Amino acid sequence: MGRKQLFSALFLALVAILFSPLLQRMALRSGISSVTKNNITPAAMSPTAPTAPSPLYPNVKLVPRPNTERGGADHGWLKTFHTFSFADYRDPRYNSFGNLRVINEDRVEPSEGFGTHGHREMEIFSYIVSGELEHKDSMGNLEILKRGDVQLTSAGTGVRHSEYNRNDKSAVHFLQIWAEPHTRNLEPKYFTRHFTDEEKTDKLVTVVAPVGSEGVKEDREGSGPAPVQSTVTLKSTILTPGKSVEHVFPAPASWETQRKAYVHVIQTSGYNTNAAKGNRVRVNGVLELSEGDGSFAWGAAGDKLQIENIGTTPAEVLVFDIM
Repeated sequence: MGRKQLFSALFLALVAILFSPLLQRMALRSGISSVTKNNITPAAMSPTAPTAPSPLYPNVKLVPRPNTERGGADHGWLKTFHTFSFADYRDPRYNSFGNLRVINEDRVEPSEGFGTHGHREMEIFSYIVSGELEHKDSMGNLEILKRGDVQLTSAGTGVRHSEYNRNDKSAVHFLQIWAEPHTRNLEPKYFTRHFTDEEKTDKLVTVVAPVGSEGVKEDREGSGPAPVQSTVTLKSTILTPGKSVEHVFPAPASWETQRKAYVHVIQTSGYNTNAAKGNRVRVNGVLELSEGDGSFAWGAAGDKLQIENIGTTPAEVLVFDIM
């Protein structure tokens, strides 16, 4: 090897060493570019078996997604779980669920974060559980998000942003959710909404809903659900012991026989990669879920998901409605 070739090789190696953490973080936030969309069915999820039919709502199918079966990794600065295929986690059974593409439950350490990276043709929303998350983007938005905040970026034709925990003492815990848009080549937009714990206590509150839905306003800030250019709706509740809420399945799309839903119990008691523990809920009287657990669901128009807190402490639960 000549002197020039040796210098080039050493230079490239140095660049790789210096920039590999940044490249890793960028890859983590653009982790589904090579994932093929699929349509999950109960049969496709074997060996995870559907739950026995509920006597309350016998037509509703439930397929659990246990905490221990989620993808994820501990990167030191980031502890993350993936409900669907993302970054280095790949499972062809869980590439997407209708237009719902990503549910990542993330914890970012103090003074750490995701550097500037790009997105396009994706609806991206962050649900803040605890701590503080700085959002900065190429549209000129700079905001510190806190508990109760829901931030939505409609990436459209393209946007660049960073997500950082500027707090030097406490980690930030949030869920990053991606949905595929129903319309392409839209102008990028940014929205924030805030929902108090009181608003969500023992009520199922819609925090994100399709543009054009009842109560949805396309204001940057304001009341009501954040507007999403997708067929995915996100609802949230904080259930106290003994209380329950119901989600009613709307009519399915004309080409479907059933509507889809997904239930996720947020891991509020702390990071746990083992069997789910902590807060406990029961779905339709038959399926028990704890923190980090989730469940896919299918139902006809008018069918219901009943979610009851069977534990001793409040449980924070997300319910997705997916056309």
